[in-house]
Amino acid sequence: MASTNETVNKIVKILDGKKGRDIEVLNISELTTMTDYFIIVTGGSDTQVKALCDNVEEELEKEGLTPVNKEGYKTAQWILLAYDEVVVHIFLGETREFYGLERVWKDGIRVDVSDLLV
Repeated sequence: MASTNETVNKIVKILDGKKGRDIEVLNISELTTMTDYFIIVTGGSDTQVKALCDNVEEELEKEGLTPVNKEGYKTAQWILLAYDEVVVHIFLGETREFYGLERVWKDGIRVDVSDLLV
């Protein structure tokens, strides 16, 4: 089973490989007990939002990881995939702007995504 950091790295690479935009990783482990990391990404259309979700699920399933919760797939405005210590938020651009998770969780520690894509 992969460590939390390995899971975060893998998800970021999957999202980047499928042309997810504006990938943000927030370490919120000091702010809440519900999870350690939020990964936030934007898709350019509802089709891409679903494709990003599908790819994350498929690739992590190969590692034996399945989401404990999945919400929003049908409307594809904001899909949430929860993997215990990592929660992936896949947004359409307007929806991401509206909810502003980065503002809500501004006290989280931003992880430099460029370090993860090496």
